[in-house]
Amino acid sequence: MKIEILGTGCTKCKNLEENTKQAVAKIGGFHEVKKVEDIVEIMNYGVMSTPALVVDGVVKSTGKLLSVEEIIVLLKN
Repeated sequence: MKIEILGTGCTKCKNLEENTKQAVAKIGGFHEVKKVEDIVEIMNYGVMSTPALVVDGVVKSTGKLLSVEEIIVLLKN
């Protein structure tokens, strides 16, 4: 599973990245977590508010800081 955190480096973006890493550790398995800060790449996803969570190329959440538990639910679906 490829997981991307889209954001330019704000506090919420950093916290979403940390929460995502914790969620991945809890569910186990091999998952790539990548931080995307390039505004052009972010815009290619059609994201207008960050942070955003992208799983396997599909935008799952934008504009809010998800909890570890919320991320786990999104990753399992």
